[in-house]
Amino acid sequence: MIANTPTPPYYAVIFTSTRTKGDNGYEKMAARMLSLATEQKGFLGIESAREDLGISVSYWSDLEAIKLWKANSEHLQAQKMGRKSWYADFKLRISKVERDYRI
Repeated sequence: MIANTPTPPYYAVIFTSTRTKGDNGYEKMAARMLSLATEQKGFLGIESAREDLGISVSYWSDLEAIKLWKANSEHLQAQKMGRKSWYADFKLRISKVERDYRI
């Protein structure tokens, strides 16, 4: 589903990853993180796709909202588990969205 974002500017957090073998609790934690993120001040939406390479783009109102999400205690635990068990490789990018449109 395409996120229904507001008129720019806003921010996108782009998380690109490759997974390790097996679930190891990943699906349960991913569902919890999505639920938790939607409760965070400044969260605007998310788009995600996964095959061999996974890409999740979450949208946020400002950099402070992103900073608070990164520091959330449950999210910190998920980050730790991701580095230890779930991701063979990953990269995170933060971008300012200055324009968006539909064709």
